[in-house]
Amino acid sequence: MPLHHQNIHGPQLSPTGLESGLTEEELAVQEGVRRFAKEVLRPIGMELDKVTPEEMIAEGSKLWSVLEQAKELGLSVTAMMDMAPVERARLMAIASEELSWGDAGLAGAILVNQFPVLYAAIAGNHEMVAFCDGKRGCWGITEPDHGSDMLDTDGTMQDSAGQYGRPNCTARIEGDKIIINGQKSAWVSGAMTAEVCALYCHYDDNGTTRPGISMIVPLDAKGVTRGKPLDKAGVRALNQGELYFDNVEVPLSHLLAGPDTYAKFLYSTLAEANAHVANMYIGVARAAYEHALTYAHERKQGSLPLMRHQSVKSRMFHMFRKIEAARALLRRTVEYNASASDHALQGSIAAKITCTETAFEVASDALQIFGGNGMTKEYPMEKLLRDARSGLIADGCNEVLAIKGGNLLINPELL
Repeated sequence: MPLHHQNIHGPQLSPTGLESGLTEEELAVQEGVRRFAKEVLRPIGMELDKVTPEEMIAEGSKLWSVLEQAKELGLSVTAMMDMAPVERARLMAIASEELSWGDAGLAGAILVNQFPVLYAAIAGNHEMVAFCDGKRGCWGITEPDHGSDMLDTDGTMQDSAGQYGRPNCTARIEGDKIIINGQKSAWVSGAMTAEVCALYCHYDDNGTTRPGISMIVPLDAKGVTRGKPLDKAGVRALNQGELYFDNVEVPLSHLLAGPDTYAKFLYSTLAEANAHVANMYIGVARAAYEHALTYAHERKQGSLPLMRHQSVKSRMFHMFRKIEAARALLRRTVEYNASASDHALQGSIAAKITCTETAFEVASDALQIFGGNGMTKEYPMEKLLRDARSGLIADGCNEVLAIKGGNLLINPELL
């Protein structure tokens, strides 16, 4: 048979592509979370995307049932605390991708609940691990006048002619208590549903402020109020909103890091958070790719399925390779940070930027394959594109993170 008549196909890969060597436990978690993502998160995520932020957090909203059902997955930080670090990190990476493949917003809402427990564990504050376990959580760091610059504890990213100015939220220590005043911005993920907050802010040292201090704040404490839920373009099922603190007092035992340890603590927590966000957007990219691949086989143009057209085959392949490369970097980073004595933040930043940019590129290409249909709300593509675009800003905008990552590459011995 002439070569050009042969019809050779490679193996049909699993949804996560070139992944191999998963343990029985990892395969079971992957399958179980994927089922939950498909049957629960995806349809409810599409539904919540269409309601107002107020309706989404109202009593009776399906958001509350999702957060309760997610607890049954058994993927809390405390449930996995006895696992070996690499084993735990791999399992969370697998689960996080599947959740986000279902719906990025709901995945974010589920994952951010664990941040106060996770950050308390990183701080070594076992009392706060127990205090936060089982409670819905949020992470408060960005402020109305301070976004990604809140990640710059040493000022190395600041322009030589600029100053960050006074912070919007500060805390001081008086005896055996911490007193908090000020505001966190509307971008506090989980703020509307959370019971506890892992709060990061500036330290008030007799009227002079400096980075920084972190503590666990119960959101039913006297002096805590919440603003209205944020109305936004993407990841709409992830509730976000403002938090206000008016002479809020918490015991000193709630402290996670003081000014002497804050920089190192922020470094470690950002390394964890960036990896979680990277994982989320691998799930978004995969969802967009799978929708486009199915559509390209079903939709006909010029009497042939789209997948028979050379330009479509080429576009689909580039989407496939980008996802595989991004996931490989993410998993490599996660396993390194789980096994190394110190986190490599430059790796987490690289993974976050690569995965979020991959998600946006893949979602845009996937929508293009749908053509005009992709722009309508009848199909999932315009939602996925909105969700993907959010990732370029979430958890530190990519431009600022790249500067921070570049600072971490400096070798003083070579200067």
